[in-house]
Amino acid sequence: MQIILRQDVEKVGLRGEVVDVARGYARNFLIPRGLAEPASPARVAEIEKRASQRARQEASTFDQARELAATLERTELRFDVKAGPTGSLFGSVTPTDLADELWKVAKVRVDRRKIDLAEPIKKVGRYEVPVELFTDVTATVRTLVVPEGGELPEVSDTEAADVTSSAEPLEAEVSDTGSEEPAAEEIAPEA
Repeated sequence: MQIILRQDVEKVGLRGEVVDVARGYARNFLIPRGLAEPASPARVAEIEKRASQRARQEASTFDQARELAATLERTELRFDVKAGPTGSLFGSVTPTDLADELWKVAKVRVDRRKIDLAEPIKKVGRYEVPVELFTDVTATVRTLVVPEGGELPEVSDTEAADVTSSAEPLEAEVSDTGSEEPAAEEIAPEA
């Protein structure tokens, strides 16, 4: 007997699938418990139509997300913040701040939960922050955190080539012990 599952049933199938089961199993267990309904030709056609519409919508959404990712890759965010002489911020730059700035600069709405920032940015520097736009579509947004009234030192080509996609400052140097030591340019911001 063919049935349409209303819920996931272990070892039978997933919600919305049309499956073949024994007539007694369907009539005595699945249908009375509301786990399934008999499959009529009209109902099966309706489910197939919904599945094709969902597939088309996901494809168009995926293409839109890729276009949006290209826009975000070209975007550079700049935050002028109050910072101490060592480059530590008085406060922090959070995913909410990044989402708000993306809207101001690029007119792109991004959910703050989709911004992959393990912890708020608390030091002056250059950052690359990953933003998940859709399943398998992630954009990296260049972010500058600059002390008020100052500028960041220029990054050499070799430093720029060594950058990975993470929310780590670009001019931080890592020693053999694994601890970060601020670079000389990071300690004394230009006034």
